[in-house]
Amino acid sequence: MMTTRRELIKTGAACAATVVSSPVAFGKGAAKVPSYLKGYEALYAAAPRRAALTCFRESKFGLFMHYGLYSLLQGHWKGLHARPAEWVQFRGKIRVKEYARLARRFTAKTFDADVITDLALAAGMKYINITTRHHDSFCLFDSKYTDFKSTNTPAKRDLVGELSEQCRRKGLGLHLYYSHGRDWRHPHAPNNGDWGGAARPAYKPPEQHYKYGKEHDLQIYVTFMKNQITELLTHYGPIASIWLDGVATPASRKNKLHLFKCQELYDHIHSLQPHVLVSYKQGLIGTEDFKAPERHFKGTSKVPLEVCDTLQPHSWGYDRADDGKHKTADQVMAMLARADTLGANLLLNTGPLPDGAICPADVKTLKEVGRRLRR
Repeated sequence: MMTTRRELIKTGAACAATVVSSPVAFGKGAAKVPSYLKGYEALYAAAPRRAALTCFRESKFGLFMHYGLYSLLQGHWKGLHARPAEWVQFRGKIRVKEYARLARRFTAKTFDADVITDLALAAGMKYINITTRHHDSFCLFDSKYTDFKSTNTPAKRDLVGELSEQCRRKGLGLHLYYSHGRDWRHPHAPNNGDWGGAARPAYKPPEQHYKYGKEHDLQIYVTFMKNQITELLTHYGPIASIWLDGVATPASRKNKLHLFKCQELYDHIHSLQPHVLVSYKQGLIGTEDFKAPERHFKGTSKVPLEVCDTLQPHSWGYDRADDGKHKTADQVMAMLARADTLGANLLLNTGPLPDGAICPADVKTLKEVGRRLRR
């Protein structure tokens, strides 16, 4: 029986997850550098993280992807148009149990890591960043610390694993977005009142899934996050960066910020893969390896800079209301020029369709941008 392309990808990803489970394989004494650091071998041998920083600074252009359960709702819930679309649970105040039912419809049947990585290369991009776990806490990877994950849906697929294998084969850096400060599902994540920064949807009456008062223990959540980030750094080969989001929540209470143990987490990340970089949007505690603010950033940075922006007018997750309004190749070229004036990379986001396919308008634009860059 003929093996399909997707079966080959899934098999390769599974093998990669097994082979690279030890972080020692990517330490300073490793005989082989990660494929995305080809050309930086000498610097990697002397200082892995400096090699990664140099590579990152010179990469200029990356692909961002926001994909998850929110993609199924396409920015709409019971007459509400949520902007940005990936915040539909928050804007629509969808109860935790009701939102979780979306997992029964998650198939990702057209998500193809081979096609996605080819598209990134065609666009002239050097790396890819995917939402491994957004604010809704749904994981696109196989974590033993939750059952709220893509491998536990009709898709039965580890999308991070599939993408990591294709990135490794094609020399693309793989950056992993992870919602750190904000979580709308975990019982012990930051609660409203105790924290700001849109910590939780404003449910009335209060959401029974959450813990409150003396029953609430933020350290359970902090440990949960550390465990999951450890999985991402020990099961999926060389990772270019851990890209943390949700900064407004921990930053809302400076006197409590230490409870998140961020420096301890950063040190742990670097101990697992010495070359891996850490970012937390525009910076949270000041020891991040690079800054990654959103589109309207102005100013300068003492560390490498990456500005993230969208192909849709506003949303990061797919929003059907924006069909026909996605950015053109001319607009993307202008975005690249602006990033260059800032001395920054451009991390350009596409929100895959509910089935995981890249929006055809974005495919057309990215291919045209790549053609112009090559010319």
